[in-house]
Amino acid sequence: MPDITFNGPAGRIEAKYYPSEDANAPIAIVMHPHPEKGGTMNNKVTYRIFEAFARCGFSVLRFNFRGVGHSEGSYDSGEGELLDAMAALDWIHAQHPHTQGIWVSGFSFGSWIAMQMIMRRPDVNRFVAVSPPAGAYDFNFLNPCPTSGFVVVGSEDEIVSPDSVKELLKKTQRQKDVKIHYSEIIGADHFYTVQQDMLTQRLCQYILANTTYRPSSTAR
Repeated sequence: MPDITFNGPAGRIEAKYYPSEDANAPIAIVMHPHPEKGGTMNNKVTYRIFEAFARCGFSVLRFNFRGVGHSEGSYDSGEGELLDAMAALDWIHAQHPHTQGIWVSGFSFGSWIAMQMIMRRPDVNRFVAVSPPAGAYDFNFLNPCPTSGFVVVGSEDEIVSPDSVKELLKKTQRQKDVKIHYSEIIGADHFYTVQQDMLTQRLCQYILANTTYRPSSTAR
């Protein structure tokens, strides 16, 4: 799993990159929780999302937003972080120009950024949002939602209420044929402390059910 850096709009961005053995495999980026609340690309849930995509044969990138770890710059209230995410997607897409699919994903604050990306990047095929912070952030931009995706939350999440997420999805209009699958993990708190294996399982089930790509038997 190579440590890499690439150029972002506020300077160098620190990242971890897992390349599939198949250069044309689907690609994904994974975004971490709030930079000012301890969020980094090494957050356990962020890593689990990364791991799920790798298990499913994707080439996948997780990275630190500006001002986190060795990434240059400073926190920019979401606007700069969205630009960082765009740069991350451009970087991994440049490594895999003939990819069979493009996904974006994130945990908590990172999922809010991911859901903004699908409104700006028509090349994105799917999104994964783990514990999107409905009620704490403005999601009005998500109308109509142009891309199908997966939203998962813990039933005992003390930060993101499952009811607020369900209400968000209920209000979200969707373009034709767009479907958003909702999954609630019973007993899980915001960080899926004792349900991380279940989270990985749910993620892999959704990813494999919604891509035609299958990793070969020689995939790492």
